[in-house]
Amino acid sequence: MFCVLALLVSANLLNNWLAPGAYVPTCVVATAALLLIARWDGLTRADLGLDTAAVYRGLRWASVLVGAVLAVFMVGLALPATREAFEDERAAGLSLGQLLWRVLVRVPVGTVLLEEVAFRGVLWAMVRRRRGAAWATAVSSSLFGLWHVLPSRGLSRANAAAAVLGTGPTGSALSVAAAVVATTAAGVVLCELRRRSGSLLAPAALHWAVNGFGYVLAWAVPRWRGED
Repeated sequence: MFCVLALLVSANLLNNWLAPGAYVPTCVVATAALLLIARWDGLTRADLGLDTAAVYRGLRWASVLVGAVLAVFMVGLALPATREAFEDERAAGLSLGQLLWRVLVRVPVGTVLLEEVAFRGVLWAMVRRRRGAAWATAVSSSLFGLWHVLPSRGLSRANAAAAVLGTGPTGSALSVAAAVVATTAAGVVLCELRRRSGSLLAPAALHWAVNGFGYVLAWAVPRWRGED
């Protein structure tokens, strides 16, 4: 497991500090390395939720999950109390081409691929084999939360909902802490989805839908309002 953690720390530093421009290649290479480590550790495709039966199960789950996320987001967008959660300057300032790159390449081939293989695939399977599913979920989800410390810097300045915590140093620290707690909780949900479906594709579909539709709506809202 030490090899997995060392690889993830390196990928996190590269993606968020040392070489953010190489995000997608870094994620792809890191994913390939993780799968090699999993094979060296004796994990099978079934252990990772990637055997043929798991893929078919995952595709069935995926269609339901993607539709559910879209429905929930549309309701959230329609309600004034939750609408500002979609106001994110990082997405609103993208061109159409940049948006498509994020939704169709960066998110699925970068973010979702690496994070699902790492946290709901390799790490979860390693810990489950040694300590059981409950420990696997706890360890994987905690590390998934910590994984988001660096990406959450500046969140309070870019997202209207996070800005309620303040935009100064204290507000920034609080927004990072809130992001870690939220992503840890999200990790628990994704791990449970992985366990119940028996497929890595199920949490991957939910992950892509939340991130992808989030980008699309955050980009579209100011344009619907005529702000851009």
